[in-house]
Amino acid sequence: MNYKGLLNLKGAEICGDLEERNPPISLPNQSSDCALLAVDIGGTLIKLVYFEDNAEVKNHGMALGGHLKFMKFQTSRLDECLEFIRSKRLLYGRGFAAGSTIMNVDMKATGGGSFKFADIFKEKLGVSLDKLDEMDTVVTGANFLLKKIPYESFTFMHGKRTPVDVDQKNLFPYLLVNIGSGVSMIKVMGNRKFERVTGTHIGGGTMFGLAKLLTGCTRYDEFLKLSQQGDNLVLDLIVKDICGELVCQKQGLSASTLASSFGKVLSSRRKLSDYKAEDLATTLLSAFTYNIAQVSFLVASLLRLNRVYFGGSYIRGHASTMDNISYAIDFWSKGQMHAIFLRHEGFLGALGALLNYENLKSDDLILEDSKESQFHDDSFKADDDKLTTELSEDSLFPYLLVNIGSGVSMIEVIGKGKFERIIGTHLGGGTILGLARLLTGCLSYDDFLELSQRGDNLSVDLTVGDIYGEHGYPKIGLPATTTASSFGKVTSNKLSDYKAEDFAAALLNAFTYNIGQISYFVAKLSGLKKIFFRGTYICGHAKTMDKISRALKYWSKGEVQITFLCHEGFMGTFGAFWSYENMGIHDLAANDFIKEVLLSAPYMLGKAQVSPTMNLNMKSKSSLSEEVKRLKQENIELAAELERLKQENIDLKSTLSKLQNSSEALQEHEDMYTFTADKGQ
Repeated sequence: MNYKGLLNLKGAEICGDLEERNPPISLPNQSSDCALLAVDIGGTLIKLVYFEDNAEVKNHGMALGGHLKFMKFQTSRLDECLEFIRSKRLLYGRGFAAGSTIMNVDMKATGGGSFKFADIFKEKLGVSLDKLDEMDTVVTGANFLLKKIPYESFTFMHGKRTPVDVDQKNLFPYLLVNIGSGVSMIKVMGNRKFERVTGTHIGGGTMFGLAKLLTGCTRYDEFLKLSQQGDNLVLDLIVKDICGELVCQKQGLSASTLASSFGKVLSSRRKLSDYKAEDLATTLLSAFTYNIAQVSFLVASLLRLNRVYFGGSYIRGHASTMDNISYAIDFWSKGQMHAIFLRHEGFLGALGALLNYENLKSDDLILEDSKESQFHDDSFKADDDKLTTELSEDSLFPYLLVNIGSGVSMIEVIGKGKFERIIGTHLGGGTILGLARLLTGCLSYDDFLELSQRGDNLSVDLTVGDIYGEHGYPKIGLPATTTASSFGKVTSNKLSDYKAEDFAAALLNAFTYNIGQISYFVAKLSGLKKIFFRGTYICGHAKTMDKISRALKYWSKGEVQITFLCHEGFMGTFGAFWSYENMGIHDLAANDFIKEVLLSAPYMLGKAQVSPTMNLNMKSKSSLSEEVKRLKQENIELAAELERLKQENIDLKSTLSKLQNSSEALQEHEDMYTFTADKGQ
């Protein structure tokens, strides 16, 4: 089968209902003489793109025109995909005689499964898979859709799609976030220039793997349907649950801000069977879509990009998924950044593979080799002379304090009594232990940690080697042992098919690395080279500290100094103790500890909420002016309060002195009475 000069994209456009999932793309000038077919074989899904002609339209005796159509199959049901290809005669062009045998045919393919299942395609269909790099094809597919297909991209807020008119002269650069089993983040700088900058192993595979175990669902679409019907507040801890309505109002907080996903499980005696599948599904979806959005926001901020396109088969055009991501991006960026979605988001790789046939080798959509990029530069390297266990007062500030409680708070400390909470994450200790209770039944964090020591996360975690083989993905520097998707290897929906200790090990692995990654991005954005970790969920646990350290060293290339505090779980108590005047209030100027434990996610209850103060060097001049004015007023009020406390202290000392004098006089009187009585005897 000869593909030379095969593809004609002139006049390509979406046809049919624009609201339809994966609508066909019309190719009015495409010849039907030859077949067009490409596959993207992932760990969960096989995505298929093929051309179906319009036999009635002819030009000089040649059939013209048709549609690109899109199909997907479960990877576990590969035979269904092979039968579809065979029954639709997708390997045959219109000029190919029925009953003929195809020989020496190459079919474009991408994804890890193109290596894993190549022999099966050869055996059952008689075709050889021309294996293409996954990252290349994903970016090629995205650029094709954005450059050639009108109305392909859109924003999604509060259930409403708004088409995005792509400015071809101002398309690049943009961040492409591809949500598969794991998540890849790619900076696309032009038609022939892109790089994978980072990724996260907490992706669609994590959601679906945990959904199978917690809800019993067997299909991702079933999980998404369940998530539409649940209430996450049954399991999620919000700020109001921690400090109450009055304190929230006093601190200017939204009472419904998400504090800790699954955090409410800790104070409940309910077992997994006591929760509704719908509530569990909703909680999972909000937990991980917010996390993906937050990491995407931080990466885009580091790269100074305002356009973030989301693709991948785990979006599925699902309203809540897109709404969560959109709101979170808008929330953290203060409206300066937008999440943009693609109508064919799950078929980027398959489309890119289709566009790689011979006649497009010189086309401007085919890209150069990708490479893994890291966020580091010489100006950010830590001073080796200062990497000691002894920190002088001069070398201590500024630093990032990461407080790992039920959720995680990240505070920039710039001097004595001078600090500001920057951001946080709702995936903290409460999430780890909450999920651990549901999956393993352990009741205490110490029990969980002990359990995790005996487990093997690779029993449930999907690695790069599981997808690409023993050599990993060397093109972008990912070894085979790298975790591609936490809980991505889960196939059964029965807890009894797995060991509790393996679940514990996988949970610890997933969330400690996530905390380490986010901590580095936040430190990098704020220009901080020292990070201190504290909080009751560290517990001096060697494996916890080791995983956080490894994550930070990997992403920062050793640029940051990582320190764990010996009394990490008692910092709040210390702060309260040292706030007494005679113990140094003038030096420490302790503020309400609640400011340190404000947690992170943007909103709950489906409505926009007031966000805690953030300082990511992106505030407008007007907001900075208002903030300065507010801080000045607060400073005046604090100074007045301090004077009042000083006066109250003086009055108390005076009263105490009088009481002491009275006590001494009374004692002298009692002594005299005793002496007189003794003398009388």
